Amino acid sequence: MAGMTPEGTGGLFSGGSNAAFKSQLNKVYTWYTGGFILFVLVLAVLEQMGMGRAMIGYCFLGATVLLYAGIGVMSRTNDAAEYYVAGRRVPAVYNGMATGADWMSAASFIGMAGTLYLTGYSGLAFIMGWTGGYCLVALFLAPYLRKFGQFTIPDFLGERYDGNLPRLLGIIAAILCSFTYVVAQIYGVGLITTRLAGVPFELGIFLGLGGILVCSFLGGMRAVTWTQVAQYIILIIAYLIPVIWLSVKQTNFPIPQLIYGYQLEKVSAKEVELIKDPKELEVRGIFKERAVVLGEKLKDVPAALANDKAVAEKSVADLKASNAPAPEIAAAEKALAAVPANADAAKAAWTKAKAAAEARDKPLAGMPRHAAQFAGDPAGDEKAKKAFETSRLNFLALIFCLMVGTAALPHILMRYYTTPSVKQARESVTWSLFFIFLLYFTAPALAVLVKYEIFSTLVGTPFDQLPAWIGQWAKVDPALLSVSDINKDGIFQLAEMTIGGDIIVLATPEIGGLPYVISGMVAAGGLAAALSTADGLLLTIANALSHDLYYKMINPNAPAAKRVLISKVLLLVVALAAAYVAAQKPADILFLVSAAFSFAAAAFFPALVLGIFWKRANKAGACLGMIAGLGVTFYYMATTQVWLRGVFGVTSPIELWYGILPISAGVFGVPLGFAVIILVSLVTPAPRKDIQELVDHVRYPILRGDTVNTTAA
Repeated sequence: MAGMTPEGTGGLFSGGSNAAFKSQLNKVYTWYTGGFILFVLVLAVLEQMGMGRAMIGYCFLGATVLLYAGIGVMSRTNDAAEYYVAGRRVPAVYNGMATGADWMSAASFIGMAGTLYLTGYSGLAFIMGWTGGYCLVALFLAPYLRKFGQFTIPDFLGERYDGNLPRLLGIIAAILCSFTYVVAQIYGVGLITTRLAGVPFELGIFLGLGGILVCSFLGGMRAVTWTQVAQYIILIIAYLIPVIWLSVKQTNFPIPQLIYGYQLEKVSAKEVELIKDPKELEVRGIFKERAVVLGEKLKDVPAALANDKAVAEKSVADLKASNAPAPEIAAAEKALAAVPANADAAKAAWTKAKAAAEARDKPLAGMPRHAAQFAGDPAGDEKAKKAFETSRLNFLALIFCLMVGTAALPHILMRYYTTPSVKQARESVTWSLFFIFLLYFTAPALAVLVKYEIFSTLVGTPFDQLPAWIGQWAKVDPALLSVSDINKDGIFQLAEMTIGGDIIVLATPEIGGLPYVISGMVAAGGLAAALSTADGLLLTIANALSHDLYYKMINPNAPAAKRVLISKVLLLVVALAAAYVAAQKPADILFLVSAAFSFAAAAFFPALVLGIFWKRANKAGACLGMIAGLGVTFYYMATTQVWLRGVFGVTSPIELWYGILPISAGVFGVPLGFAVIILVSLVTPAPRKDIQELVDHVRYPILRGDTVNTTAA
């Protein structure tokens, strides 16, 4: 058990005896949970008394960010062991809760149910992959890494593979996957803050960033740990309440996870109706016509552009000549201004519009049947069979990448360095699985309940009677939600709405007709999820640079206080850089997160597993294996993913290997990494004898089931 630290030891989270410390934590978080529920109830009463939505949003935003900042201030420290690994005294249950919050990123909280809503069965790959990854963590990594006793994953690689080159490669890989991941979290922070406070997206990013920095900047892992426990409590309450409400509203049963299948049958029946509905077919026909017209324009772009410009100019001139009403003239001038400036711009705009029109000329607004396992048909023609096989292959590839990536993410593995013992490291993985299960078991039910609500309540509503949340979300970002009366009948059809998965969870309370205070609470939960993961990721990057690069490689004699100071400065720099990238809206949250998993899987998993279980794995093999695995993963992603192709200026045709989508690029990097490490290690000298003995010492007692308590730094 770590003792009291020389600096920053006062306050609620400073330790003491194991039993007394855990008892103190139980009291603190019990009172905290009760206080949060009371806070929500007070705001609910104030809303009924006339408090405006904006003020409710400000209350949730201000109260939660100030709460996290307060924990950061109380947990401030300059002691290295406290800053990097929270003094190695976090009890298993609280480490599990903190890991759950660290894991429940914006993608899990915001994007998971939205992905299931849009993709149906295939979205379950995320739940199966992410949850299965924790089984790999428990079996193959967490207890063994804890016994090695280092501060970070690059630190482990440097010690196990005997040199700074493996450490440096670990630093580069940790920064790459963590930075990609943190950009997605900060994007989520901006989205939620904009919805809560009504500020511009870019400003929302930097407001949320303040809450991130106060925690990790002041107290490192100690502050982040206790903040993440608080954040988990908020996010799980916020996630469950609207789903339970929808379940009661639709079925009079308060356990949504148990009525999931019953509601899915109803959704499937509504899908059959909507596919055959004449009004839906009418709207789809309009989109089909638009796609045909755009296709004709693309055959001769200069001529079509000149014609469009001439028509628009004539329309403006005719309206002015006839003294038409000012609004009509303004609309015509706006249409003229919207004509592309040149042929290249026209080609890009019309190609994009044609693809969008073709996508909306599909049943169910382009969504697959919710219960359909894969695309295509195994009993259909050759094209349908190929689509089925490719869809199934991508489903399995994504599960693989997410599982292996979960087991190799540096910011998650770092959490198991904070427990008092190897035994508690393994116990905390079990608790992590439980706390993650609470949300993941609920997400599929949420997606189905929301889909049923939209299919049965929203579809068929007159446009002038649509609920207010549609217009409000359309103002936040039209790319996330837009509706328009395509066939001019005044009635809303499913094909007349485009909706992004990132708003499904945040809009659930309003979709279910709950008071706005619940919407504010859900947004606060999403903010907690994004902030908790961002804290862990920024700390991972800063620690890799300060501890592994500066202290281990550049200045081994640097005092602890200086190392912590450098980590804080680097954390600030990295946070600002990530905020700048997030402000550019580079890609959707789920792709950014999944890319991070593929990077982590290819770079770390083979080196970590073989480093623990095969003492013959050596420095040359690990270095070349990490380079090969990460290199092929990055190459495949950069040449097949649309946004990355634009970043790197790739213009060659997209060529998918075996039909695998770029989101699962790690499926090529991981096997290559294993193969290279094994082959190179076999043809080069074995590691030193003391390193092989260390591997035996770490591995075998745990395999025999012994409980090993170590607080090695």
